[in-house]
Amino acid sequence: MRSFIPIICLFLSGPAGATTLHVGAGHPYATLSAAVAVVAPGDTIFIHAGSYPGGLYFANLQGTSGQWITISNAPGETVVFEGGGNAIQLTDPAYLRLYGLIFQHQTGNGVNVDDGGSYASPAHHVVFEDCVFRDMSASGNNDLLKLSGLDYFEVRNCTFQNGAAGGSGIDMVGCHHGLIEDNFFENLGSNSIQCKGGSEWVRIEGNFFRDGGQRTLNLGGSTGLQFFRPDTAHFEAANLQVYANIIVGSWAPVAYVGAVNVEVANNTIYQPENWVVRILQETVDPDRFLECGDNSFINNIVWLGDDLNTEVNIGPNTAPETFVFSNNLWFNASDANWPGPNLPVAETNTILNDDPLFNDPANDDFSIPPGSPAAGAGTPVPLLDFDYLGQAFATPPSIGAIEANPVSGEKEPEAMLPVRVFPNPATGAVRLEWYTIPAAPVHVQVFNTAGQVVRSQEFDTRTGSAELDLSMLAGGLYVLRAVAAEQWWQMSLVKL
Repeated sequence: MRSFIPIICLFLSGPAGATTLHVGAGHPYATLSAAVAVVAPGDTIFIHAGSYPGGLYFANLQGTSGQWITISNAPGETVVFEGGGNAIQLTDPAYLRLYGLIFQHQTGNGVNVDDGGSYASPAHHVVFEDCVFRDMSASGNNDLLKLSGLDYFEVRNCTFQNGAAGGSGIDMVGCHHGLIEDNFFENLGSNSIQCKGGSEWVRIEGNFFRDGGQRTLNLGGSTGLQFFRPDTAHFEAANLQVYANIIVGSWAPVAYVGAVNVEVANNTIYQPENWVVRILQETVDPDRFLECGDNSFINNIVWLGDDLNTEVNIGPNTAPETFVFSNNLWFNASDANWPGPNLPVAETNTILNDDPLFNDPANDDFSIPPGSPAAGAGTPVPLLDFDYLGQAFATPPSIGAIEANPVSGEKEPEAMLPVRVFPNPATGAVRLEWYTIPAAPVHVQVFNTAGQVVRSQEFDTRTGSAELDLSMLAGGLYVLRAVAAEQWWQMSLVKL
């Protein structure tokens, strides 16, 4: 998994005038509820070592864009929320971070974030980082992390293990502009990640999945009409980017279900059990909902240990003829004469039954050497700059989650200026967060495809984050570059 410096280190003291509230035995606040009752924007709540009962409910726990609220384990201490229906339910939160917490043995959902049933005021700007969600004490449709009507969210460097048989690791209903990055999923039930109910612009990148359930990535699904957000949505999911993930096992690694404009690119899929891809439509209403279609499967390595009945399972009321399959490597280790996958459309630039030469898959090392047939055999993906290990893709890129010939240094925190930019694609503004505080101000420039500077601004980095307004830019592809003294960093950016 990618190795980054935790962002939370920037916020331990908080902005000027903020307060640090200490929770636990022998500290000013015995419970998290007591601290939340007095917390203010910009404050940090440190929870000290111990096991705390679940079943907590907090409504309108909101910071501001310049003063987030942080709830964190005290540095180096283990904090467990044990049991309860939900460990914590958050209704209408905003500008809130949860960091370094463990949630286990819940009977409902591990953590539930919702908009109070009204998308007129969505929950927004919530970050989970370095948290553990595990060991559900339920077997039905119960999720380790349930998100409903949440916009502008991030789930980073978290662990999801041993979910309910009928539930998901992360379940999203009507969520928008999300980033699910660098997480570990193992032994899930129905899904590792499900994105449905009108969800849009969610990026799933650089995650590792082992035995991720019946559908590791359920890109769409089936949602009651009353739960769609917005209620005019004509798809279960749209405009998702699924990039540079490693998926080991599961019945079906990827399921497109009532989804449109979903791009699945540069993933490594190893030993799927029944299918590689499913194309389904569970919410059927031709007067309202689009058929599952206009999706793509590009630059992926698929390693089969056994023959499958069919590599792509196609259900009724779908539009498989509108899919794009391109530059994938398909390898069947059990059959040297395998004729290749049965796809709904002709694939371009297929690499068929050529061993990708993984370094050590038994120990989860799916890197490939420069001599791999996947090396340099991909097609560029405009929004994808970095591989599973955080290395820059070459041009042309390799196929699969790990670049065989990485471009040196472009995301190395030790050598360069490490910046997180979110959301991407962007609408009105992007948020920039610095992994470490640079010694000099950060100068940010946005270039158009002609190489012209179309936006330029300098930021004081002491607060750890900033917002760059892009509302004046036309929709299209740009490059964002951040420079501080001799350090720099850049990435592709799409303005909607």
